[in-house]
Amino acid sequence: MTTPQRIAIVGGHGKVALQLIPILVGRGKHVVPLARSEEQLLELAALGTHPRRLDIESSTAEDFAAAFEGCDAVVFAAGGGPDGNIERKRTVDLEGSTKSIEGAKLAGISRFVQVSAIGVDAPLPDDAEDVWAAYVAAKRDADAALRDSGLDWTILRPGGLTDDAPTGLVELASEVERAYVPRADVAHVIADSLDHDESIGQQWELISGDTPVVRALQAATER
Repeated sequence: MTTPQRIAIVGGHGKVALQLIPILVGRGKHVVPLARSEEQLLELAALGTHPRRLDIESSTAEDFAAAFEGCDAVVFAAGGGPDGNIERKRTVDLEGSTKSIEGAKLAGISRFVQVSAIGVDAPLPDDAEDVWAAYVAAKRDADAALRDSGLDWTILRPGGLTDDAPTGLVELASEVERAYVPRADVAHVIADSLDHDESIGQQWELISGDTPVVRALQAATER
């Protein structure tokens, strides 16, 4: 495959996306972050991107396809936020993903990287809060939809996200012990996954570790 050069980011003004954008721009990529407000679009344009307006919850798969026009990869990095709104776990985390998947197909885009969450396939404890259960179910079902999509997918499942400075050192495998990882390091893994065809068809959990990102990716694909 050809390394993607024009990359759409769903959730383009989110915390992971804002870490990812300067990496991609620095590599000479044409970055198309999607956001819903004029203020967000202006901020994203100032970062050297080519933003487009999209409201994840009110848009159709056809709207997503139109927003993806001209791109050759999609990164789904959206989330319904940390509040107690159970409904948004479905409309953003799940339906935002499934509409992105369908939109990518309609736009003729095969490469798709999705940011999920660690441990979402594991059974929930009986005392799990309703909001957390809804979040886990949404991420789990979105990942299943992507695996079944026929696209050239990569699923990244980071542990607890922090705003710490990047270390460039991670642990990456199909399963890892639950721990934390800076969003900035997750962004580097996304960027390097896009540049390595070996990451296609791979689902990895991701936490801070002691292996440089590129080497961690290489080791993970060889397992």
